Amino acid sequence: MSKAKPKSMEQLLEEALVPKDEQPYEVPGNWVWVKFGVVAKLFNGYAFKSTDYSDEGIPIIRISDLNGMETTPETAVRVPRELYNEKFLVRKGDLLIAMSGATTGKIGIYNSNEIAMQNQRVGNIKTINDNILYAAYRNYFVISSSTQILKLAYGGAQPNISGALIESLPFPLPPLNEQKRIADKIERLFAKIDEAKRLIEEVKESIERRRAVMLEKAFKGQLGTNDPSEKSILETSDDLSEKDVIPKEQWPYEVPGNWVWVRSGHVAKWGSGGTPSRKRLEYYGGDIPWIKTGELNDGIITGSEETITAEGLQKSSAKIFPKGSIVIAMYGATIGRLGILGIDAATNQACAVGQPYEFLDSKYMFYYFFARRSDLVALGKGGAQPNISQTIIKDFPFALPPLNEQKRIAEKLDNLLEKLENEKQLVLAVEEKLDLLKQSVLQKAFRGELGTNDPNDGHAMELVKEALLSSSGQR
Repeated sequence: MSKAKPKSMEQLLEEALVPKDEQPYEVPGNWVWVKFGVVAKLFNGYAFKSTDYSDEGIPIIRISDLNGMETTPETAVRVPRELYNEKFLVRKGDLLIAMSGATTGKIGIYNSNEIAMQNQRVGNIKTINDNILYAAYRNYFVISSSTQILKLAYGGAQPNISGALIESLPFPLPPLNEQKRIADKIERLFAKIDEAKRLIEEVKESIERRRAVMLEKAFKGQLGTNDPSEKSILETSDDLSEKDVIPKEQWPYEVPGNWVWVRSGHVAKWGSGGTPSRKRLEYYGGDIPWIKTGELNDGIITGSEETITAEGLQKSSAKIFPKGSIVIAMYGATIGRLGILGIDAATNQACAVGQPYEFLDSKYMFYYFFARRSDLVALGKGGAQPNISQTIIKDFPFALPPLNEQKRIAEKLDNLLEKLENEKQLVLAVEEKLDLLKQSVLQKAFRGELGTNDPNDGHAMELVKEALLSSSGQR
């Protein structure tokens, strides 16, 4: 049987080039639209056995090692050196990509002089020839295509990327020198953007520090609002007595002379909610707001995701708490999160609810627990899943000023914290613009709009022909 006749260059080009009507956008005249697989190939990894993992040997790069940019073997598992296989070799500069799972499309540029191997579900996108495709240009292209790659991934709830999918991407190929100039300019621009983001992080940290200092001062009587001539709650209310006061040697810290330290159980009536039977649909969809810990927003709660009926309330341990009550998540992922009810509402059993007594301002109470949240959570019990029971909350020390001072502190914190929040939102808006700026840089880069293109570089079509000759074995 005679050998198949080699394809002509015209046939190879027809298969390799992206038809005009399928080209995503216009590029400079000496660039060419080509299928990515003509200049780069994706190699799959190997399913190394977990029973072979060890502390020594060759590092294995798994999906969990891909962090979105640089990847190193520092935390990688290892396998014995006799399992070395060059087919799955990872070298410094290789571009790795998660092929499936929740992190599909996440990349990692391997940045270590130590060789490694790639695990299953990790793809390695390699250039077929460094004289045709500059590695850094390849990297930035894949980064810029991440959204498109995810859209093309298949598998529903468990998306997957195939090598064929990656290699079929339309790829704008400039001459080699232009690839280098583009990559270098992107790197310089990104470095400036990253420096700006670093400064923004410093500002955000400064805002958080100032917030913490402000809250600390508030509950030590150091906001400049305290009036020493005002009588203490012990003198103005019949609901507290000397026996309720914490002895001075047990105070967490010093407070002004007309403040008193008491247990939180003496400043509010505490309770918790309940969940109506989920089997009884008629218990849900009523008129009563029903709050769960995930809805606690460290602020005022004005609505709920679910509602229950009066019958659901009656047939469960749930109860309605009045507006102004303080809600604290007692366990779970949101432990310690707070809310202040802006409406009358019921809660589930994971919420501790404090109804402040007449001598306690609800906003002051909210800010107090907000400021001392970490101290309260630290008292939680239960190992990996700690909880702060009502008993713990009731026993928690509470710094209690005169009622008017409570109101002044709450009002001043309202104003100061609002200013800090406005400042934070401005910073976040700038940060968002910087992220968009990176996207804009990448978008312009692959359109030839960074001002780096030189029409005298020659035409990228010559690179395509060289790649085709190499891969077809016709050189």
